[in-house]
Amino acid sequence: MKTIGRVLAGGLVAATAARLLRDAGLQVSSLCRGGMFPAATAAERTARIDDTRRAIDDAATLGADILVLVCGAAPDRDISAARAMVADGIAAIVPYAAERRVRLGIEPLHPAFAAERSCVTTMREARLLCEPFAPADVGVVVDVYHVWWDPERAAEIALLGDRIAGYHVNDWLVPAKNVLMNRGMMGDGVIELRRIRGEVERAGYRGPIEVEIFNETIWEMPLDDLVCLTRDRFVECV
Repeated sequence: MKTIGRVLAGGLVAATAARLLRDAGLQVSSLCRGGMFPAATAAERTARIDDTRRAIDDAATLGADILVLVCGAAPDRDISAARAMVADGIAAIVPYAAERRVRLGIEPLHPAFAAERSCVTTMREARLLCEPFAPADVGVVVDVYHVWWDPERAAEIALLGDRIAGYHVNDWLVPAKNVLMNRGMMGDGVIELRRIRGEVERAGYRGPIEVEIFNETIWEMPLDDLVCLTRDRFVECV
């Protein structure tokens, strides 16, 4: 049986990981991550673009359809300049990714991550960043954790259409104690999961739905219990 999975890998292990995945009958839906384009100097920005090219190579080796881009934050207080660096960085890597048949997926992050992980925080920003390029080359990854709050979410999902490159599910827990690790199991938080899935499917998305949960308590669960819980909550809530 083939299973869709999300893989995080490094350049030196990509070939070995690809062989192990093939032997296990697994497929890779996406690789996380490339990006982090903004930097204080031109040399640093070039190095980050080169690093993303290596991530593209890893994605191609793994047979991943998508390379997720976490775009990066301002190296100083100039967030507008950081956004321009992101646009330049994406433009620099699109031809390389297209040659290797790896689609780039821009993932807008919740505004709480703007200071250290991504200056791209809304679906509209992500959509505008990918519009200069062919939908087959650059799209947007919709992660419910990052977009559930956006009052323009439904309209933006509809505008994306075939530019939706990936769809991630989890939940937003209340109270939020650690924003990075606050993702909960589906059904334990406040996100309208079925509504968002309906929006994504009405836009035409028929690709994998990835469960992505950053939560140390969940990670500590026995694996068999975690798999069963994830399956049950996916069926019940997603």
